[in-house]
Amino acid sequence: MRSLICLLVLISTSLHGQKSNTYTLRTIAFYNVENLFDIKNDSLIFDDDRTPEGSYHWTHERYKTKVDHISKVLSKIGEETSKTSPDVIGLCEVENRQVIEDLIQHPNLSGKGYGIVHFDSPDARGIDVALLFKKESYLPTSFKSHRLLLFDELGERVYTRDQLVVGGLLDQEDIYFIVNHWPSRRGGEAISGPKRVRAALLNKRIIDSIQELNRKAKIISMGDLNDDPTDNSLKNILKTKGKPQQLDSLGLYNPMEKLYRKGIGSLAYRDKWNLFDQFFMTSNLINADKTELTFWKAGIYAPSFLRTQKGKYKGYPLRTYSGGSYTGGYSDHFPSYIFLIKRMTP
Repeated sequence: MRSLICLLVLISTSLHGQKSNTYTLRTIAFYNVENLFDIKNDSLIFDDDRTPEGSYHWTHERYKTKVDHISKVLSKIGEETSKTSPDVIGLCEVENRQVIEDLIQHPNLSGKGYGIVHFDSPDARGIDVALLFKKESYLPTSFKSHRLLLFDELGERVYTRDQLVVGGLLDQEDIYFIVNHWPSRRGGEAISGPKRVRAALLNKRIIDSIQELNRKAKIISMGDLNDDPTDNSLKNILKTKGKPQQLDSLGLYNPMEKLYRKGIGSLAYRDKWNLFDQFFMTSNLINADKTELTFWKAGIYAPSFLRTQKGKYKGYPLRTYSGGSYTGGYSDHFPSYIFLIKRMTP
């Protein structure tokens, strides 16, 4: 009973003596965990550097510290408001299912009842995306991994991460989650941009196909997009809107655009903040009746313990490695999150 009370956090509002409304609160989070590799050498991927003998000297002790740190962060995202850990969590840069199992079995998370949806991606480095969900909050009914086919200028295949789609019931409503980790900016934004356009096109096809089957389905896409909310892939391909009043019935709302325009970011590079770790969603999560799940607000989780405390990179995310040297931090990204609310009927 106590866990149920913690899970269904209640928000009460009262206006001018009117009867209070009570809401259920759900937290959806995303975290790029920055190279969560085990210490084993997998001959099928390029993980040699992330082994005890590799250039990063990735030992069992360092791995244990990483799992401890990441599980701590996951347990605390949104906690100040929700009083519990997120109901659903998207992850990227996990090497395999075992490292995810190690995360949810850590004492920081072991009592939360998380389940896992994960597929191995063809990414050359072996990093994948995954979805964690509290079994008492979300019931997955379908899941599929969608391959992103990319080719270089010579026509050679570029192996990258799949896009993970999970459909299911959250508070008895059809909610689909898409977990992304779009191609990086290696080689420069201009050269790499077309790859993220392809990723955005795949995302759009996925959303369109879900809506063809179920026009009422609520869809939340999340991930490290390696683009900001105002970049081409979001604004011109997916046509995301940063203001609810700009939406039509088929539009996509991106609450991270408002944060980005305020100068808020999830990672920093050369004294510039980017907001790559994003959420965008179908308009029926914005314009819904309050007796249905409805978007409330978005944020970046960036407490002081996740930040570098001094030196050149003061205020930046505290990384596991910096300049090739082990710093024992968390990740080069801050997590992002959104809150959904639903008015409880008497």
